Amino acid sequence: MAILDTFTDRHDSQTLSSIARRSGLTLPTTHRLVGELTAWGALHRQPDGDYTIGLKVLELGSLAGHRLRLKQLAHPYLHSLHHATNTNIHLSVSVQQDVLYLESMLAPGGAPVTSRFGGRWPMHATATGRVLLAALPPEELDDLLRQPLAAYSPHTDTDPNRLRLLLAEVRQRGVAVAYDQIALGVIALAAPIVGPHGHPVASVGITAPKDRFTPHQLIPPLVSTAQRISRALNGPEEALPEDSLRTA
Repeated sequence: MAILDTFTDRHDSQTLSSIARRSGLTLPTTHRLVGELTAWGALHRQPDGDYTIGLKVLELGSLAGHRLRLKQLAHPYLHSLHHATNTNIHLSVSVQQDVLYLESMLAPGGAPVTSRFGGRWPMHATATGRVLLAALPPEELDDLLRQPLAAYSPHTDTDPNRLRLLLAEVRQRGVAVAYDQIALGVIALAAPIVGPHGHPVASVGITAPKDRFTPHQLIPPLVSTAQRISRALNGPEEALPEDSLRTA
């Protein structure tokens, strides 16, 4: 598990020595375990000798039924939002300190933020993550904010006190709006998807160039989409009148 956990968006292809260093295992132990994982199919050895995640992991991931059901259920609503706004659209859930992307729809000329199905970004630096952070019990939020918080741009908010203030605004507004957190020139917005017990179980997000869009344009169709997915998750699905999602 320590070996598999070394693979991320930014380390999706690694040498044996890199895996050993990042996992904290000795090189002989890493060599033995990587060999076993490769034989089983969890890792794949490329012609240049580097290792990537193997197809066996994808097969196991497909068994995560409830989250894949959410992805399937949300897809037509996300597609409608994507078509109406011509922005990058994301469906995210929380995994430890990160948000995990269950869906990413990228727009031509959209915001320069790398995201893909199965990719991750830290919750504190993303609008989709902040929507989920805002719903955490105080003790869980305190535990998370005590961890080191990485900066990805000169404007990434990493001060716990400032983040608490921002999360209070999210609770009040019901939507997160963030600027320049992962990349400069980007506005990110997110709204919660609420499950059967009234708690957020996922979030819908938009990332867009901030010189082309304003929150006033994007919040109404974003919130409408999140509400429709919530209703579909908790009861019969409804039709998708695209005209009601048009941006100003």
